Amino acid sequence: MDTRSATLAFSQSEKIKAGLIWTSQTIEMAMGLPDQNKAGAEQIITALVSMVANEIHLGMKIAPSKQWEAALKHINNAIVMLNSNVLHDVPFHLSKALSHVTSIGQTAMTRLREDGLV
Repeated sequence: MDTRSATLAFSQSEKIKAGLIWTSQTIEMAMGLPDQNKAGAEQIITALVSMVANEIHLGMKIAPSKQWEAALKHINNAIVMLNSNVLHDVPFHLSKALSHVTSIGQTAMTRLREDGLV
């Protein structure tokens, strides 16, 4: 990983990590809503997960890594769970994606430290 890719990967990983955390927190709140409000909350959550997936696709293009593909696999599993109305299983898949994205950020940060940029 060169310096430019490391910078882009680190930046992208931080943005995606925030999105994954926000989405997980939104799911936790949605599970406590009355039934008549859950459908709307699930639509919002689906939109958030789709935005995170788009950011992962961008990460794959600007700073290629197998970890992005692994994260995307878990995001796709989360989408399947959402579409199957199994909201309580979605955070598990988001946390797995978060682990892969965190690994990308750590690798990028190591490179930036080696280059004396951080």
